[in-house]
Amino acid sequence: MKGVMRFGKKGKLSPRFISPYRILKRIGEVAYKLELPASLTLVHPVFHVSMLRGYVHDHAHIVSLEVVEINDGLTYNEEPVEILDRQVRRLRTKDIASVKVLWRNHDVEEAT
Repeated sequence: MKGVMRFGKKGKLSPRFISPYRILKRIGEVAYKLELPASLTLVHPVFHVSMLRGYVHDHAHIVSLEVVEINDGLTYNEEPVEILDRQVRRLRTKDIASVKVLWRNHDVEEAT
């Protein structure tokens, strides 16, 4: 396996599971042909059943389409929406206050 290129990535941490793709047709008893994107043209589209895994539908995988206003320099302004948590850490000589903020155009999991 040394030096093997998997889906355009080389090395030990190359991806094992890429993403869900549609099955075009069944070839034989244990092989399937997948509809791969143009970025994976170097990959043979026929896979053995043991290399595939069923996709479990999750509502968290659905991407919401929100309009983000982009400036001329391809940047946008981050605006705080809500303060989720406050915390004070006490060191020997001082107190450090920290605040967890929910930002616009981000989920709760991405709050900083």
